[in-house]
Amino acid sequence: MIGLDLDGTLLNEKKEISSYSRDVIKRALDAGVIVLVATGRPWMGIPEELRGFPGMRYALTSNGARIIDRDENKVLKEQLLSVELAKKALEICGKYDTLQEVYFNGQGYAPNDKKEVVERYHHNPNMWEYIRTTRIWVDDIYDFTVKENKGLDKIQALFADMSERMTAWDELSRVDGLALVGSLGYNIEINAAGVNKGTGLVELGKLLGIRREEIMACGDGDNDTEMLREAGFGVAMANGEEQVKNAADYITESNEEDGVARAIEKFVLGGGERIC
Repeated sequence: MIGLDLDGTLLNEKKEISSYSRDVIKRALDAGVIVLVATGRPWMGIPEELRGFPGMRYALTSNGARIIDRDENKVLKEQLLSVELAKKALEICGKYDTLQEVYFNGQGYAPNDKKEVVERYHHNPNMWEYIRTTRIWVDDIYDFTVKENKGLDKIQALFADMSERMTAWDELSRVDGLALVGSLGYNIEINAAGVNKGTGLVELGKLLGIRREEIMACGDGDNDTEMLREAGFGVAMANGEEQVKNAADYITESNEEDGVARAIEKFVLGGGERIC
């Protein structure tokens, strides 16, 4: 099994998947290897091409809070953030200049008053249209969460000011029951304690009868660190953060150089030590 992060890993800087990477993934699937997206994004935030990619049956979303079987249209595993913890997190982040998002049932929601100023909070221009087109925009994110009154996949807060991000992180870290990562450097992703891509990938492997040693994972950001540690073979991107590279067994080329596809060819499809 191969778990693939998206942003900074499988996708290039334009948030696209190359024809070469597409072909290598198809070859791996045809060889009987399970290939899945392992992302911090909600299900509806995954590019449509990958949601419908032939043979790509499973998806690990929201940092592992929700693991989906697309073909059976069901959730195999979920570990949700309680409403009470979500309210505390939103109250803390709401004190700062942030764009706050909540993810319910694989869909992201964001506040209407931030829709036209996404650029203030998302520092990557290639993400601006993605945010505007994949979120459902609501009047008040806190009130919406209270009215939904059910467990959340994840909360994300995007910060305009990095010193405020640091202060908010410190406050959030003192709330029992939260797991924090910040894959973009200017965001905070908030899950229920114990949620991460690594445990999610290994749990899916157990459900499918796949040993940890038969799992390869590729990533670049801090929310990928545990996944690379937990997988039998962790692959970091050349553009990855240092802590991710330190957790990896192998460093491949960058996401602009099809590093994922090259690692799959080398270690899964032949040309190197086979791990799957």
